[in-house]
Parts: sequence; structure tokens; C-alpha cells
Amino acid sequence: MRKFRILLILAACVFGLTIFAGEMKTSPQWSMNATAIEACSCPMFCQCYFHTSPATHHEHGAAEHYCLANLAYKINRGSYGSVKLDGAKFWISTNLGADWSKGNMDWAIVTFDKPLSKEQRDGIAQIVGHLFPVKWNSLATAEANIDHWEFNKDTAYASMDGGKSGEVKLKRAAGNTNDPVVIQNLKYFGAPRNDGFVLMPNEVEAYRVGPKAFEYRGTNGFMITVDINSNDVAKTSM
Repeated sequence: MRKFRILLILAACVFGLTIFAGEMKTSPQWSMNATAIEACSCPMFCQCYFHTSPATHHEHGAAEHYCLANLAYKINRGSYGSVKLDGAKFWISTNLGADWSKGNMDWAIVTFDKPLSKEQRDGIAQIVGHLFPVKWNSLATAEANIDHWEFNKDTAYASMDGGKSGEVKLKRAAGNTNDPVVIQNLKYFGAPRNDGFVLMPNEVEAYRVGPKAFEYRGTNGFMITVDINSNDVAKTSM
């Protein structure tokens, strides 16, 4: 009887491993190395990367905490399963809310560049869910022509529909030399790796679509390149 029980246990283990292996095969491998031209309503430098609440804004006679931001991404190299993502552009407009200490943020709209295929959009959506491992009170998608996305050592500019739907324009912060000012070893949301926050205050950061439209000038801005893949997420889960 004891031998029979051992055989049953071994059979169950083998069956379980087979099911697990099947699940692993059906879960596609993915990776993304992407650069963001990013700006928000917080003063320079955005305290959201150090705290669980944004800066205090005094508008309409009341003090409010919020972070209204535009994040314009271009994927340098990436894939989701067999779907190539190199060169793909997407844009996140968001309000992080007043307090995300419990992992909840207010709203986000992910805008895909119009040329992207459905498969590319689906892959990016899955990756973004790991880049921002939070719960959103409201999450929506849209599409636009992300027609400008360019930078050099001194400036950066991104726009949707020629600026009609949104734009971010940055100018390098002054340092001791003509090289960019960079913050190193600072965490960027769910990304395990980044090459540093290149400080570039905004001349304008605007989302100009619908009831959630906003616009700020002279507030926080930076550029950053982040790197994340499915192996990183698997290690975190374990």
C-alpha cells in the first residue's frame, strides 16, 4: 500500500509539472528597451519618485495633490512573442492621483501610434501592465499620429497630431558643464533597469483631448531609457 501511495504522489507531481510546462509554453517571452520623453505638473524634480504622493498644487483657492503627466515612449528594441516592437511609439497621459501608498492610481490613457498593428498594440499593453504594476481607477486606450519624437543633448520634443492632441517640449537643465544633469540609481516604476533620469524641465507639457485635458509650462521634465523583460517579471513573482 505504501508503495502504491508513493507512485500516486509521483504521478501527481509529474502531471503537475506537465501542466506547468504547458502554461510556460503558452506565455510568450517579451522584452522592451524604451526611451521616454516625460513631463508632469510637479515642480522640478518630481517628488513622486521619492514618495507615495505628488506635489501640492494651489489652484482655485484649495490645496490639492496630483501629478498630471505625459510620457511619450519610443521602443528602441523589443518584442512580444514573435511580434517585433522595434521603433514602436506610444504615449501615456495620466493623473497619478493624491496617494498611491496602497498601489492605486487615478487614471491613465494609453495612446498608440496609428501605424501600429493590433498585435503590436496588444503586446505593448501587456508590457505596460508590468512597467506600471498598479491598479488604475480608470484606464483607457486611444490612437493618434505620434508625428514628432526627437531629442538631442539639449532639447527633446514629442507631439501627437502636430500638437493638437498633445505635446512635450523639454530643455536641458543647466549644470556645471555642458553635459546633461543625470540622476542615477533611482527606481522608475516597475522597470528593474534604467540609464538615469536626464533632467530637462519642460517648456510645455500638454494633453489636449476630451474632459481630462491639461497643460503646464515650466514644470518637471526628463528623459530616461528603461529596460524590462519577461524574465524580470518571473523572478519578481518567484
